[in-house]
Amino acid sequence: MLTLEDVNVYYDQVHALKSVTIEVKEGELVALLGANGAGKSTILMTISGILRPRSGHVRYEGHDLTRSSPYDIIQVGIGHCPEGRHIFGNLTVQENMLMGAVQRKDRAGVQRDMEWVYSLFPVLGERVRQSGATLSGGEQQMLAIGRALMGRPRLLLMDEPSLGLAPVIVQLIFKVIKQLHQQGVTILLVEQNARQALQVADRCYLLETGRVVMSGPVEALRTNPEIERIYLGGSAV
Repeated sequence: MLTLEDVNVYYDQVHALKSVTIEVKEGELVALLGANGAGKSTILMTISGILRPRSGHVRYEGHDLTRSSPYDIIQVGIGHCPEGRHIFGNLTVQENMLMGAVQRKDRAGVQRDMEWVYSLFPVLGERVRQSGATLSGGEQQMLAIGRALMGRPRLLLMDEPSLGLAPVIVQLIFKVIKQLHQQGVTILLVEQNARQALQVADRCYLLETGRVVMSGPVEALRTNPEIERIYLGGSAV
């Protein structure tokens, strides 16, 4: 469904992604693991057109998206839930949700999808007229996910959905991630909580300083001594 082929991305003179090659098959949940600065968020921003590779290709369902705009990338079915949420604080919950569907013309479908998101996150349905800035951190994360889902993505990019959240909210977020996966949404997940990521993912890529250094099915990585030592505190998942 998605391939990055020998992708190199720079921030000015800083070489952020170094010949990165990954793939995501339709229906998979693939996790990207690595320390801060490893290049995980850079991969997602490159896929969604926010960053442009200096070389290499991004392909989605056979189409080359390397030079496509973020708007065009949303149109082909890729949604992005960014790190830090980036909701519109001066807009209401409902208005934020509608921003996620800005490219859609099917009003009835938009309304149905909004009700579906409210069924995933009932608290949002209770706050439809409340401004985004007044929501708690967990509620803002739910809104960021809901806004991304309003574009009806077939591939959902999720960047640190559990970052800074209370354990009970983390459990809810990952319950929804599992549910989306079961419903056929393909997911590429960046997550600092390696234990949680390895519990829901099918496959995983491990990044260090802009390079893919390890990849494979979750079952193999769970028992890898290096993964256990560095990311799981020395105990198996």
